[in-house]
Amino acid sequence: MSVLDLFSLDGKVAIVTGASAGLGVAFAQAFAEAGADVVLGARRVEKLADTAALVQAAGRRALIVQTDVADPAQCQGLVDAAMAEFGRVDVLINNAGVGTAVPATRETPEQFRAVIDINLNGSYWMAQACARVMTPGSSIINISSILGLTTAGLPQAAYAASKAGVIGLTRDLAQQWGSRKGIRINALAPGFFKSEMTDSYLPGYLDSQLPRVVLGRTGDPAELAATAVWLASPAGGYVAGQTIAVDGGITIT
Repeated sequence: MSVLDLFSLDGKVAIVTGASAGLGVAFAQAFAEAGADVVLGARRVEKLADTAALVQAAGRRALIVQTDVADPAQCQGLVDAAMAEFGRVDVLINNAGVGTAVPATRETPEQFRAVIDINLNGSYWMAQACARVMTPGSSIINISSILGLTTAGLPQAAYAASKAGVIGLTRDLAQQWGSRKGIRINALAPGFFKSEMTDSYLPGYLDSQLPRVVLGRTGDPAELAATAVWLASPAGGYVAGQTIAVDGGITIT
């Protein structure tokens, strides 16, 4: 097997949550280009058709399943649909997430819980459902954030707490399932990537943060997606329980 062959996902099946927009679209397209069939989950099911078209354009099969990851039953339903269609699940990209920018003294319990329920609890429900059917050699990639590691000038207590929780969840599941099930669990901590979420930030916010970025620019979603392909493929086969910052260097400044 050549070194490039190690990055192949031929014959694999990947689930991508939050696949209706932004980074989720980039993950789905990249995994299809690497050879995987892709199961697409999101609450806004009407937006998944465009993502499915990208997967199919890469010559792979796509399955659309409306999913709210805050509901454990819907997470199980997504995995059940994948098994019914493809007979296997090899990769989970736990990408579904929401964010708020509410000052901590004004954030309501409902606002805080809504973020935790999707970003942290939803990641757990999806991982749990997938681990029940995954075979040794499978991979779960949780999408955390640099806000789980540092601050970024916005009032994001709920988001930061949820993403820090994802890092702890990743570490624990990696030790639980690595030896017993042969499943590798890792996390990515993206820095600043233009997406639907960042479009809702204050005008000029991303530009104001660029002085903190060693590489001096925002990230290209394809760069993050390529890192996920590496982690999920045999090329990343000896990486377990790690949180990898893909942030242009913010976390070292």
